[in-house]
Amino acid sequence: MGTEGIGPNGLGPAGLGAAAMGAAALPPRPAALLCVWLLLGSSWGPGPPGVGAVPRPTATYVLDAGSGLGRQFDGIGAVSGGGATSRLLVNYQEPYRSQILDYLFKPNFGASLHILKVEIGGDGQSTDGTEPSHMHYENDENYFRGYEWWLMKEAKKRNPQIKLIGLPWTFPAWIGKGENWPYDYPHVTAYYIISWILGAKQYHDLDIDYIGIWNERAFNSKYIKVLRQSLDRLGLRNIGIIAADGDWNISKEMVVDPYLNDAVQVVGAHYPGTKTVPNALLTQKKLWSSEDYSTFNDEVGAGCWARILNQNYVNGNMTSTIAWNLVASYYEDLPFGRCGLMTAQEPWSGHYKVEAPIWITAHTTQFTQPGWSYLQVDGHLEGGGSFVALTDGLGNLTIIIETMTHNHSQCIRPPLPHYNVSPQRATFYLRGSFYLVETLQVWYSRLDFESANSILFKQLQPLDVWRGSFSIDLDVDEVYTLTTLKTGRKCSCPEPPPPQPFPSNYKDDFNIRNPPFSEAPNFADQTGVFEYFINGSDPGDHVFTLRQVVVQRPITWVSDADQTISIIGNFHWVNLTVTCDIYIEKQDDGGVFIAGRVDNGGIYVRRTKGVFFWVYADGTYRVTGDLAGEEVLMKGLSGVRANAWHTLTLNIQGASASGLLNGYPLWENVTISKPSNGWAAIGTRSFEFAQFDNFHVEAS
Repeated sequence: MGTEGIGPNGLGPAGLGAAAMGAAALPPRPAALLCVWLLLGSSWGPGPPGVGAVPRPTATYVLDAGSGLGRQFDGIGAVSGGGATSRLLVNYQEPYRSQILDYLFKPNFGASLHILKVEIGGDGQSTDGTEPSHMHYENDENYFRGYEWWLMKEAKKRNPQIKLIGLPWTFPAWIGKGENWPYDYPHVTAYYIISWILGAKQYHDLDIDYIGIWNERAFNSKYIKVLRQSLDRLGLRNIGIIAADGDWNISKEMVVDPYLNDAVQVVGAHYPGTKTVPNALLTQKKLWSSEDYSTFNDEVGAGCWARILNQNYVNGNMTSTIAWNLVASYYEDLPFGRCGLMTAQEPWSGHYKVEAPIWITAHTTQFTQPGWSYLQVDGHLEGGGSFVALTDGLGNLTIIIETMTHNHSQCIRPPLPHYNVSPQRATFYLRGSFYLVETLQVWYSRLDFESANSILFKQLQPLDVWRGSFSIDLDVDEVYTLTTLKTGRKCSCPEPPPPQPFPSNYKDDFNIRNPPFSEAPNFADQTGVFEYFINGSDPGDHVFTLRQVVVQRPITWVSDADQTISIIGNFHWVNLTVTCDIYIEKQDDGGVFIAGRVDNGGIYVRRTKGVFFWVYADGTYRVTGDLAGEEVLMKGLSGVRANAWHTLTLNIQGASASGLLNGYPLWENVTISKPSNGWAAIGTRSFEFAQFDNFHVEAS
């Protein structure tokens, strides 16, 4: 009958071993013992079937590789970017930063991701911020901007086999030559993208495996063919093109255009709802959910992730699922807060949280590898839910089962049609080479939506397989991994520090000669790019500054603001004083601001409200209630000019604000009705060069 063990919910004994298939399938047993065995039940599962238990509906499933395998598994991954989603991660101190990275990338440790997809920064807003381009201008190349290079190297350090993907959301303005469109000059765009690929190799020894076209925007067949030809000419034939990172529509063209079909290696769709389309299958290409999830990382988010990791293949033949986003490492009050596999948004405290989706990921990633194959099975459980089975072709077998209910597994998109899941018994028959399997390792999760006492990635006693079969009792909202591999691990690591709010007294003088990253800690650019700058012509007080460097509106992905802005601090700040030295570089119509109670960013940056203190190169100033400058609260003369340093101070207390220039009152007693709270910020009037130094915010 197998080894007696404790069921995963701790309620009592559950039989481990042979399926309840009738006496004919069993070895000879004394009649009395057999009767007791049948009475108590022989299934393996979380609850004690016991005397008087309600019989569960039973269905059988056959796993056999003898008739051929299904599609090749390409791995589970996540996106850093789209945009600036890893912004705060780089500022964590050790050992916390390395611990976070281990949970994401280290094999047999946490999420153990197979794929890392990063944004090719284009200087534009791409969801939660901007990421800097490696070529702000046509004659400018710098392969050390931003943090995606660093992140890819850290991922490779932990897992040398991890696959790397690059995808642009936005592009620098010079690519469009005055138009907000990257395809008019396809050779220019291809040159830009290939420069990023070559820079990754030359400066960071990173081999890019796949490259995308333009995230969730129109594709252009001519550009895709030019990019493929350019890659091939440079000996980069091994780099696959993923297209179109939107819907499935590119497959319509691929099936009638053999040159386009040859150019594309992966048809990638976003948020497909686990479904594909006939044309995508006709391309005979790999089909991926190349961006999915985007859901708040609580138990419902984990349920969403568990369901689609299986059902993207079961329903849609997709062999890879890639989560947006990798780690919620951006200010939570920006759009899509905490839509990462885990949360790391407090570098000032070191606090982070390993959320449930990390362990849901582990159910697949710790027991499979790209290159394994799915078995040819239907994958739908009769009582609702799904399973997938994969093999390495060498005798190993991994089965992942999920029974996520409708209300506990809704993703942010698309809408989820209603369905039912009920407790059930599943009997699996292992055939062919799998018939010899005697034992399966068991890992278990149960998402608890009532007591918030979920069980996450718990190793249970092994399951004995009797004559190629076993049964398992399944309840709702569970995930099981049954595997021949013994490599799984759940780290019992030390707890990170407790959470703390952003420091109420924060200073940065930007005095760093060789910064590890191009951006100053905790500043989150929302339009434009603010970089460390060495001002060689300064006599000494302002040699090291922070400079806004994007001087043309980029080819946008969303509607970037007409002004540049970088936010910092605590969204819940009410009373605060912001002081900063500023240097306008643009003559005549240049201008800069400091701000408080800034209430918006990300894709909503154009609608940002707050208290903005502006000074302009023409010697005037304004106080506005919005970033766009339309709600003017006060204006007058300041005497400020370009190419000179000045100190601005903004003081907001309750419903009143005042401003100082170079330590002297310039305006005061401006009434503030809204917003009631928000971040601090700096920025410029337009896409223009400007510098900032000695930033200081004090809040109460």
